[in-house]
Amino acid sequence: DQSKLTNLGNALEIHGPKLLGRAYKDPITSFRLFQKFTVEHPEAYWEIALKEISVVFREAPKCILDRTDKSKHGGTWLPGSVLNIAECCLLPSNHRRKEDNTVAIVWREDRCDESAVNLMTYKELREQVMLVANALDTMFSKGDAIAIDMPMTVRAVIIYLAIILAGYVVVSIADSFAAREIATRLRVSKAKGIFTQDFILRGGRKFPLYSKVLGAAPLKAIVLPAIGNDVGIPLREQDLSWKDFLSSVDYHPRPNYYSPVYNPVDAVVNILFSSGTTGEPKAIPWTQLSSIRCTAEGWAHIDLKVGDVYCWPTNLGWVMGPVILFSSFLNGATLALYQGSPLERSFGKFVQDAGVTVLGTVPSLVKAWRNTNCLEGLDWTKIRSFASTGETSNVDDDLWLSSKAWYNAIIESCGGTELSSAYIQGSLLQPQAFGAFSTATMTAGLVILDECGVPYPDDQPCVGEVGLFPLYLGASDRLLNADHEEVYFRGMPMYKGMCLRRHGDIIKRTVGGYIIVQGRADDTMNLGGIKTSSVEIERVCDQADESILETAAISVSPAGGGPEVLVIFVVLKKGFTSQPDKLKMIFSKAIQSKLNPLFKVSLVKVVPEFPRTASNKLLRRVLRDQIKHELSVRSRI
Repeated sequence: DQSKLTNLGNALEIHGPKLLGRAYKDPITSFRLFQKFTVEHPEAYWEIALKEISVVFREAPKCILDRTDKSKHGGTWLPGSVLNIAECCLLPSNHRRKEDNTVAIVWREDRCDESAVNLMTYKELREQVMLVANALDTMFSKGDAIAIDMPMTVRAVIIYLAIILAGYVVVSIADSFAAREIATRLRVSKAKGIFTQDFILRGGRKFPLYSKVLGAAPLKAIVLPAIGNDVGIPLREQDLSWKDFLSSVDYHPRPNYYSPVYNPVDAVVNILFSSGTTGEPKAIPWTQLSSIRCTAEGWAHIDLKVGDVYCWPTNLGWVMGPVILFSSFLNGATLALYQGSPLERSFGKFVQDAGVTVLGTVPSLVKAWRNTNCLEGLDWTKIRSFASTGETSNVDDDLWLSSKAWYNAIIESCGGTELSSAYIQGSLLQPQAFGAFSTATMTAGLVILDECGVPYPDDQPCVGEVGLFPLYLGASDRLLNADHEEVYFRGMPMYKGMCLRRHGDIIKRTVGGYIIVQGRADDTMNLGGIKTSSVEIERVCDQADESILETAAISVSPAGGGPEVLVIFVVLKKGFTSQPDKLKMIFSKAIQSKLNPLFKVSLVKVVPEFPRTASNKLLRRVLRDQIKHELSVRSRI
């Protein structure tokens, strides 16, 4: 009965008998069959999904998918359609019961625990967005790229939507970047201006942001105050305060009304960047199709509805920022924003007070909450499901998190900026296993390749690199600073007449059909002629001793050549000490008993913290370079 109340379950009850015929039983029994059907007949699925989300076309598509242009691996989706996806976010929708007085955003400032949460309706949001859109037209030309480098505040969301509504392109930059990284992204995107803040507030402290932007480029900056209405630092002559920027429309007869700029569905609305784990970040153009894709997954897999309050601590500089923005507004949910650090109890209290019903996390955040016990005494029982992405989950941490809300499910998501979505995920129509993915997403086809690039049978437990089917609405078809064909397709095998798309994950399919991500293809190691993944070894080592906070496993060839040796980097819990030689024995015993008796730990290094990207992804290549240098120095002594 519950399954039929989910978005996808309800759709299956309506359309399942027609699409699957007599094979259809109910949403749970027929889930796998329906997912496979959506891969083989994506047009039928998208015809359903597009009617379920708040997407209104100015000019309707001629068809769902045009496969005639063989030069396009991914086909041409919704050809001929014209719309403005920001307008779709802001307009009322009868089907989704999204009305003018529906709450669009709830938020709270940093450490204002005792204050009531702030509310903004869709009507108020629309008027604020249109005001900013009018101000943009006073200083930019249509099609200009405009950067946002600031925390994901209410004003940042308003600016993001206004840029798209007015026919410009957002350049997403994470607020944690140094000046050099900001400069790279501004250069690649050819941005004409940037929105930023004077400071970032975190845990009651102020961190400079405008000064980093000054060191990045001589672009015009519009600077917002972190506190109050006035910027707290002097600005360059060419720059504007937020107050002065808005005053540019004082003369306007209707400053809160704006006629949207309509563009083809494949027009670029956002330039995002990969996390840079393998070198210079790839500049990935997001089109209006990308917004539709991530919204549909919020509908089908996260089960977002009108009345839900959706919170996921992130930033517009990372893919999850735009994902939760579009997923909330186009599904009629309320977006919940905490304008401070998610590591502190204040964030947990906001989740409680805002009545969050769907909470997204990253595993390192859950680990921090658990280790500090900062959520003790808070009521999170309004949460009906969790979501997790960004890195490999810890099963014990997930069990602890789930216990905070009646042991409700944690929907794991794994995808990429270039896919605008997840390719494997969980579903409320299937039993969920902590740290695992229960299904490929709707319309996403994949195979697991052996070492020769040959796909394993679909029902066989196996480990290998994933190959994605190329017909994928919303996936990238270009890069601004790299050869898209070279990055994603060249060298990939053909399968059933199509060239598979490269993603780079090593995944494991279990006996029960669940999927576990074992790291990236470049994280694979060869120990004594046996291939294994860093993630698999780290899972064992993380649980080997009570002193362990986290581990990172890498393999390197000795300076003089020979087989790869296994090195474990360790971060200890606060208050614990442990000798590397003792940990080496503990790790070796655990790995040999739980993974392979032939694996041997050669070296253990205890470090205060791991190098990570700004999106918290572990930079194993930095650790690998560090240990290579150390072994090289040792060999010369």
